[in-house]
Amino acid sequence: MTKHRDDFISWDEYFMAIAELNAMRSKDPQTQVGCVVVNNLNKIISSGYNGFPRGISNDDYPWERNSSDEFQNKYPYIVHAEMNAIVSSRDDLSGCDIYTTLFPCHQCTKVIIQAGIRHVYFGSNKYDGTPDNIAAKKMLTDVNITFSQKPPIKVKLIKNL
Repeated sequence: MTKHRDDFISWDEYFMAIAELNAMRSKDPQTQVGCVVVNNLNKIISSGYNGFPRGISNDDYPWERNSSDEFQNKYPYIVHAEMNAIVSSRDDLSGCDIYTTLFPCHQCTKVIIQAGIRHVYFGSNKYDGTPDNIAAKKMLTDVNITFSQKPPIKVKLIKNL
């Protein structure tokens, strides 16, 4: 009898790789974030990436992040990957896990809590120690939502097959 191969990727690696693929859909020139929401059967329930709300033109709104004019910055308009995935789902997300390429901000953390997510897996934590990050971690800890870093797998697309 033939033995199965041993070099397959784990579920965590698989879901982080899909989160990375989702990030590649983002049109944001500075930061591309992707995520997936997974149930206890390892089924992907929803996915998302950061971008403008449905119907908002990518060409008519700013992608700047440091403009002195608040309304010429992307921040008032952009929807984060986690929020996109959660609000796009028609399923109950209670007890699900979320895999995201960047540790969630305090706003997305509130949505994660409200959705009933039980664990956050994240790739990067480049804002670690900032007030936003501290607040997000405090909220997650206070409601017993666990979080752990899973180094992302860099996915390379082969185009024009």
